Amino acid sequence: MSDTETDHSHKHGHSHFRQRLEHDLGQARLRTANKVNIVSKIAHHAIQEIKGKWNPNHRHDEDWEKEDDRIRDEIRAQHRFRSFAVDRWHNSVKWHIDGHDYFYALSELLDSARSHIFILDWWLSPELYLRRPPAAHPEWRLDRLLARKAAEGVRIYVVVYKEVTQTMSMSSSHTKHALEDLHENIAVMRHPDHIGTVDDIEFWSHHEKVVVVDNLRAAVGGLDACFGRWDTHNHPMADIHPTASAHTLFPGQDYNNARILDFQSVQQYTSNFVSLLTTPRMPWHDVHLTFSGPAVLDVVQHFVERWNEIRHRKYHHDHRYDILAFPHTPEDGPNEPIVRHPHREAFHELGRKFKQRWLGPEAPPDNVDGHSPVGTCRMQVGRSVSDWSHGVLTEHSIQNAYIQLIQEANHFIYIENQFFVSNTVEEGPVQNQIARALVDRIVLAAKAGRKFKVMVVIPELPGFSGNINEQSALKNILGATYRTINRGGHSIYEEIRKAGYDPMEYIRFYHLRGYDRIAAPKSFLQEMEQKSGVTFREAQAALARIWTGDSHPPELSNVTIAVPKADTGDTANLGTTQQNVEPVQVKAPKTVEEAREILKKFESAARMPLETVVSDSVAQHALQDRTELKDEKWLGTEEEEKSCYVTEEVYIHSKLMIVDDVRVIIGSANFNDRSQRGDGDSEIAVIVEDTDMFKSTMDGHPHMVARFATTLRRKLFREHLGLIRPQNCPPEGDEPVTSFMRPAPIPLENELGQPEDDLVADPLSDAFQHLWTNTAKINRGVFTEIFRTVPSDMVRNWEAYKTFVPQTLPGHVAPDVTLEQLKTRLSQVRGHVVDCPLDFLIEESELISGSQWSSYNPLMALYL
Repeated sequence: MSDTETDHSHKHGHSHFRQRLEHDLGQARLRTANKVNIVSKIAHHAIQEIKGKWNPNHRHDEDWEKEDDRIRDEIRAQHRFRSFAVDRWHNSVKWHIDGHDYFYALSELLDSARSHIFILDWWLSPELYLRRPPAAHPEWRLDRLLARKAAEGVRIYVVVYKEVTQTMSMSSSHTKHALEDLHENIAVMRHPDHIGTVDDIEFWSHHEKVVVVDNLRAAVGGLDACFGRWDTHNHPMADIHPTASAHTLFPGQDYNNARILDFQSVQQYTSNFVSLLTTPRMPWHDVHLTFSGPAVLDVVQHFVERWNEIRHRKYHHDHRYDILAFPHTPEDGPNEPIVRHPHREAFHELGRKFKQRWLGPEAPPDNVDGHSPVGTCRMQVGRSVSDWSHGVLTEHSIQNAYIQLIQEANHFIYIENQFFVSNTVEEGPVQNQIARALVDRIVLAAKAGRKFKVMVVIPELPGFSGNINEQSALKNILGATYRTINRGGHSIYEEIRKAGYDPMEYIRFYHLRGYDRIAAPKSFLQEMEQKSGVTFREAQAALARIWTGDSHPPELSNVTIAVPKADTGDTANLGTTQQNVEPVQVKAPKTVEEAREILKKFESAARMPLETVVSDSVAQHALQDRTELKDEKWLGTEEEEKSCYVTEEVYIHSKLMIVDDVRVIIGSANFNDRSQRGDGDSEIAVIVEDTDMFKSTMDGHPHMVARFATTLRRKLFREHLGLIRPQNCPPEGDEPVTSFMRPAPIPLENELGQPEDDLVADPLSDAFQHLWTNTAKINRGVFTEIFRTVPSDMVRNWEAYKTFVPQTLPGHVAPDVTLEQLKTRLSQVRGHVVDCPLDFLIEESELISGSQWSSYNPLMALYL
């Protein structure tokens, strides 16, 4: 095709696309004028579903659509990793470890908005508190913050995943209506529809976690703005404060343990179906980025494309949902890839425009809080998208990036991920080849006689409720994980052994686990109830009424509270994930004033303020606390205290890889097919390479490292090894705001050269490797002895599982352990890292073999 013919074809395609958008706008006007006929709507859905099944390629079969696809493919072919986005230089990038730091940074980021906010989330909880404790920061609840910004004239655009309601509980409907009811400047889209649509999506989800503010700054990573994600470096598992309810950190549904019970009726956000008195919360470890720089424009492009595509499919009839234009134009940068974008002109002509200041005569933007938004990092955005999620042919530039970065690694790879499901061969249901890349790189190093290490940190168990021996989802994901690591014939370990090398010399796997004590002496609480005439559950209902504030919708008039059942002395029916509780509805006080009086009456009945004697949490002792576990006091019997010690895995939700302390990839994508193939879940990630380099060592030899990658890796290692100070939230809310809690471009405090930092500086040194492996081994031994946790190498089959798992409440101390024994042993725990038990259920071949693994089973796509 000649250049003239190509140009004519492109203009012809632009005309077709523009006509489609104009038709959408006309439909919006008709929708405003005419009430929708429900019968015709149902008929339309039926026709659309038939159409989609008849022609699954319906968005890519017209000549102009094929031309659009050709242009996109040409653009991607010119970029590293075949990404839609080009490399961008001079970005200022910051990492934020765990929700405490990121959500504070997010609160500042959102509060800085002057024109617009874009949000992509798998789940968004409007009632999430971004600063804690909530009693000291009521104005920093997410919905209240967004309402303030909308009232100031900021336009807010949100896209959330529309869940399969029969199997998932996050209620995107509640998210949409709770936010849109706040102000007309807030628009929320839910996607995809699952029944009666041309796409008929059954399995896949929108999984990105993205925020953009004013096209100036962005946030990308693993943290959804939803319940269950906020956490500190301490990773506390208890949050009960009988005489100081204002100290609560995890209000209502935010106190959660997905291994015990998934979220229930989240629109009733003040209720809780997990018992504060007996059940530990599941701690949440995650990592997110904030950044400023020209790479923000590529995140904006991703959002605008998604928004406009969903608008066309679902919301073109409603004027609330604008068409959006890309902010950068040919005048800003004539060589920008966006100039060739097949829809740029139509979006520009018909869409709402927001300013950008990264390209063109106004670049760069002004300083932010006295700091230049221009930085030292090279960034590139990658994504997993396809026709169902984005209206484009499949792009899997995230998988391409992971594989290439692994292939180009010289010394060391560190991985944290929520899943680890991959393949080393091109057969079986799992298709992504990240595991193959790891094997090839390790064998290459082994043949060359070079020291090369891969360290992988993943969850002990998937975050699904139920016992391992009973739940197919748990068994399928565990089986897929072990097939990737060390079983099934083509695992990483087996392939390395086939090449003649010991895999343990090159790649090892780890988990995170912690402990805590629930500050609820049974006799102390009973005494308070008797003296006050107020039950603990009534006090909880009063506290719940305070969370709702002045607005108190009818559906929150009753509060559901998980109440422990009366002790029958028979625990034979209990397993590792069964609560011995019943949900009880308690009527909430009518007013906040009445609620405060009830709480005051209950709390003042205590013979002394419990919090002055008994710590709210003891999780801080796994870090560098000034006190020791043996010094902790208690107001109750020894048996009561023993019954209040609990353990739980620290759930790893981060999705990152650090290579040679130089390169980092981080985002929303898991190590599994759902995230990596491109035609499954939609994902976004960024590759970061800092040009700010300094001298360090790798295996004792001089090695230049990048500041961003190195400081992130060292801080993660220090947290996992317990080499950081505890992170506490003062009840008055006067917590010192550190640099780690501020968004980019405010620089991080320099911790290089501190004694703890020096201990983890060289990841290949024998001293560090001994510190890490020895800590993981000791921690694992303690948790096995005190709590008999699974997975465990002592459990090689289901029979051993039945006899090993103690018949106690979930996460509680094994019956034969004494209080003195548990305090002595738990005092030896440092940080949260524990060994991965590679021999767990190794004798159960059905876990990793069978028809579901030898041929493609459509249902397995849910888990892989």
